[in-house]
Amino acid sequence: MSSSSEKGYSVRISSKSKMFSLNLKEVLKYKDLIWLFVQRDFKTKYKQTILGPLWFVIQPLFSTVVYTLVFGNFAGFSTDGVPQFLFYLAGNVPWLYFSTCINSTANVFVMNSSVFGKVYFPRLTAPISTVITCMLNFFIQFSLFLVIGMVYIVTGTPVQINWVATLLPILIVQLAMLGMGFGIVISSLTTKYRDLQVLVSFGVQLLMYLTPVVYTASSLGESLFYKVVMLNPVSPIVELIRYGWLGSGSTPWGYWGISWIFTMAVLLAGILMFNRVEKNFMDTV
Repeated sequence: MSSSSEKGYSVRISSKSKMFSLNLKEVLKYKDLIWLFVQRDFKTKYKQTILGPLWFVIQPLFSTVVYTLVFGNFAGFSTDGVPQFLFYLAGNVPWLYFSTCINSTANVFVMNSSVFGKVYFPRLTAPISTVITCMLNFFIQFSLFLVIGMVYIVTGTPVQINWVATLLPILIVQLAMLGMGFGIVISSLTTKYRDLQVLVSFGVQLLMYLTPVVYTASSLGESLFYKVVMLNPVSPIVELIRYGWLGSGSTPWGYWGISWIFTMAVLLAGILMFNRVEKNFMDTV
């Protein structure tokens, strides 16, 4: 009688011995599972809601209206000559993508604990599917930005689109890596310390004010606060997106390079912690 190994379909499941053992080939074999997770997350998020997927559009519109009224009209923040609504929407859409990636990925262990405890599959598929789901939301919201931008262009408002706009795919991938890295780190810690779940959303809200979402980085001059803001890894990304599609702001190439270094460091730290926690997280979750 031939053994299962001779038939070519034996599978050996064991704990990882290396902290950075990603086994991406195995993750790719579960691409169908990733897509199922994406469908599940997309459907369950707006299940039993009246407006359903329309919330993808309502959320950035509503928050942008608030920013326009508060920071544009009342506070009088400069928008470098760009229409206020378009200016705030250009910063709000990528920020919403980043913050959603963090908040969603931060709960990946807790939200999927019932599935993790029943069947084996590469645990990394869960945060990857979460980031992809958030990316689908981003494309819907960015399409809204493009439609509104076209309306302004048709009505004669000068909007200066330039070659930096072609960097959008790279910038979105970086936001995904950054959000996933932060989210995995937080998720690895919240399996044992649930208090962090309360602090995450509050911390993300504070981080928004260190990101040029409702103001231009150029308005800060060469002050120390400008350097602090631009050392925030999300700030150069938002600045480049806004500059590429509106011609507003600046092109902080040096700070963008620092942002990439920080992104890779956070992602590697998240992978290290993820590989360490996934071995025994069911004992603490």
